Amino acid sequence: MALQPLPRIATTILEPALVRIPEGWFTMGSEVGQDNERPVHRVWIDAFLLGAAQVSNEEYARFINSRAAPASPFWTDANFSHPQQPVVAVSWFEATNYCEWLREQTGHAYRLPSEAEWERAARSGVEGKLFPWGNEPPQSLPDYHKRWKNGPEPVGRYAPNAFGLYDIGDNVHEWCSDWYQDDYYAISPERNPRGPESGTRRASRGGSWRHHIKVSRCAARSSIPAEFHYADYGFRVACDLNRE
Repeated sequence: MALQPLPRIATTILEPALVRIPEGWFTMGSEVGQDNERPVHRVWIDAFLLGAAQVSNEEYARFINSRAAPASPFWTDANFSHPQQPVVAVSWFEATNYCEWLREQTGHAYRLPSEAEWERAARSGVEGKLFPWGNEPPQSLPDYHKRWKNGPEPVGRYAPNAFGLYDIGDNVHEWCSDWYQDDYYAISPERNPRGPESGTRRASRGGSWRHHIKVSRCAARSSIPAEFHYADYGFRVACDLNRE
């Protein structure tokens, strides 16, 4: 499969390329995954916008320069410093600060996606599949044997999913807005769930280069403390559909 360039649909140089995720019902969770993915339940998600790709070093650098914000611990490491690689080792707090900065700069309602929004987007309107690309294992992806050797790839190199999202499910784990709770699905509302009111860890989704993307299933959940800086953690932004 030929490499495909990431489309530039942003309205200004500051803003990321965004994809409209349509409203609708989907089946969240999995009967074949971990206990925290059950019970499988139906969820309604309102339409929203999601970054076509993970936030890149080039995009994050504008935030650092504008806010005099601290760079990530791997900012000058050759394995992580390509302008088009996703920024890594940003904490949940730094990811949310980036979203706040984008809101200030643009007037648009940028934020992190919820777990439910992320899973809706990864499934791209197809019920029951294991991975964003279908039911085939990660090893079936193009060039799998030579990818993710020492760090994440530049964003948008391979084909997107059916909603037009690049690297969703691979490259880096992505921060979500929710607090994490193992048994949250048992009490989750059916419309636009946002996670529990409090917790000790923040939720994340998707596989990463470090694990050769083994956590790539659409329903797979993960979490770490919000202050952690890991070299396989990044993020993509969400934005409310009514952007003004």
